[in-house]
Amino acid sequence: MKKIFLSLLILMTAAGLSASDLTKKLEKIPSVKSIAELTSDVFPEKYALMVEQPLDWEHPEVGTFRHRVVLMHRGFDRPTVLVTEGYGAAYALAPAYQEELAKHLDANIVFVEHRYFLESTPEPCDWQHLTVKNAVCDLHDVRLLLGKVYKGKWLATGISKGGTTTMFYRAYFPDDVDLSVPYVGPVNTGVQDGRHEPFIAQQAGTALQRKAIEDFQLEMLKRKDAIMPLMEAYCAEKEYRFRVPLRHIYDYTVFEYAFTMWQWGYDVHSIPSLGASDTVLFDYLMKVCDPSYFAQGGEMFSFFVQAAKELGYYGYDILPFVPYLDVTSTKNYLAEVMLTPELQDLPYDGTANRHTLAFLEKEDVPMVFIYGENDPWSATGICQWLDFGKKQRMHLFVDPGGSHRSRIGTLPPTLQDEAWAIIDAYMK
Repeated sequence: MKKIFLSLLILMTAAGLSASDLTKKLEKIPSVKSIAELTSDVFPEKYALMVEQPLDWEHPEVGTFRHRVVLMHRGFDRPTVLVTEGYGAAYALAPAYQEELAKHLDANIVFVEHRYFLESTPEPCDWQHLTVKNAVCDLHDVRLLLGKVYKGKWLATGISKGGTTTMFYRAYFPDDVDLSVPYVGPVNTGVQDGRHEPFIAQQAGTALQRKAIEDFQLEMLKRKDAIMPLMEAYCAEKEYRFRVPLRHIYDYTVFEYAFTMWQWGYDVHSIPSLGASDTVLFDYLMKVCDPSYFAQGGEMFSFFVQAAKELGYYGYDILPFVPYLDVTSTKNYLAEVMLTPELQDLPYDGTANRHTLAFLEKEDVPMVFIYGENDPWSATGICQWLDFGKKQRMHLFVDPGGSHRSRIGTLPPTLQDEAWAIIDAYMK
């Protein structure tokens, strides 16, 4: 370890450079095993750290893995934003990467890649250690380690699954940060929660918008036989491999289309005329909802394992489409379509979700929740669970007509001002 840093210092000295105060501080943390300097258009200093952590925090004798943390430095006197990422950290490596809270607060960023994603995947990959409890202990450890470097106020935030992770982290380590800002984070109560389907059918958007989406789905299913050659050619060209027949994947892609339209806020006016050619309709479907989501070997696999084990997921309402389907039931589709055979019987454990919901219901800690009005994930969001009228330090902002892309910056101006005022008050 010290030899690595000594070599780095020698090289920097030879180049006429000197180690920064930050790298000197990081060098003193034993579990930081490597530091790679990154280019940034935004921050004076930026590094990718590999931190050694236990595979199982309750049983450290099991072994360790290397966990990637991206550190973006503005100043030791600045607040620090801890990003509780739910997936991989690759996008945070980009020189232009910024985050709206850190930008507003002129803060440092500590961006923690989620365990079992990208560079933070243990070898061998033993799925039993991919748990909510281990993940929040990872965050707690990083907070303690870098709290020695950044002694000002800390804010935890994440988006989507990362937003859910922000809530888990607060519930298990309530005193780690001064403020939590989860974006569009669901807290599901089962492998197929059951609240997403009626939300899409009855609440998202307007009745006319919902009908336009369902009419497109019906047309795609009615034309399945004619369009299947296009589907076969497309998937062959992309080299997609699936665990169920391709005609089933076609059905699932059409089911997923409605969720995707609302999740990402696509304009229903972009839907082609139902009299358009097979090619036009198929190309449009692929643009909105590519079947790679259901393919083997995708980057989402670790998420699907988590969904089956602890996080929960959503189902599909197939009743409007039954006469045109090859799929007869979607009851166990997460396991049958997304997971490998040896993982298809994973038992679901809702302990972390129940603990988090109970904590948020009972406690009143500084938190700002952001949701999109039409986002299907809002169906299982805290916005549906808590009575915010009884809270003094927990605040809810719902983006009118918003989607999974909703942020403070997408709120109407008056709501933006209100949200920033709350955040500024906590982070002074």
